[in-house]
Amino acid sequence: MNTSASVRCPTCRKRGPWFKGEYGPFCSHRCKLIDLGKWLGEENRISEPLRPDQLEENPNVSSEPPEPPDSKL
Repeated sequence: MNTSASVRCPTCRKRGPWFKGEYGPFCSHRCKLIDLGKWLGEENRISEPLRPDQLEENPNVSSEPPEPPDSKL
């Protein structure tokens, strides 16, 4: 990926070389926090489960549910 290309901030839509900065692809810490808040408030969400062919594309993703933590503390 060309990191010097001008891209739009996903939050405020301003153009700039945001991938070069500390908060890329966002233009600022503020825009990054606004996006996080949208995910936490479920305004943004993944609308459907991953399909098996999507799991094959990423070997680090497991289709098995995670094991529960050991509760014998």
